[in-house]
Amino acid sequence: TFDVDVSNIGCGLNGALYFVSMDLDGGLSRFPGNKAGAKYGTGYCDAQCPRDIKFINGEANVEGWSGSTNDPNAGAGRYGTCCSEMDIWEANNMATAYTPHPCTIIGQSRCEGDSCGGTYSNDRY
Repeated sequence: TFDVDVSNIGCGLNGALYFVSMDLDGGLSRFPGNKAGAKYGTGYCDAQCPRDIKFINGEANVEGWSGSTNDPNAGAGRYGTCCSEMDIWEANNMATAYTPHPCTIIGQSRCEGDSCGGTYSNDRY
């Protein structure tokens, strides 16, 4: 169980607790180019197939990288990283949701361009 004080999470904000099916070791065993692993944040994925992840499948996501205009550490690359996601809790002080986001592929996979859907794609779903 967990307790959260949502009294200060107002409209337009979202507190969240979710699980994703990323590799336990952050991709160390599947991708020889990945020398960092989960300890250093590699291997993250979610059902929105984010393209702002800097390392995917043990490789830098630099191809087609477009930097953010207002954040020097942000941007989006050609590739995204997808996996199933289970939102245990998403809420603010007015509403709450419990939502599964399944994928057709089991585990983490790499997508490319608009096939990723999501924020940086022309075909958002």
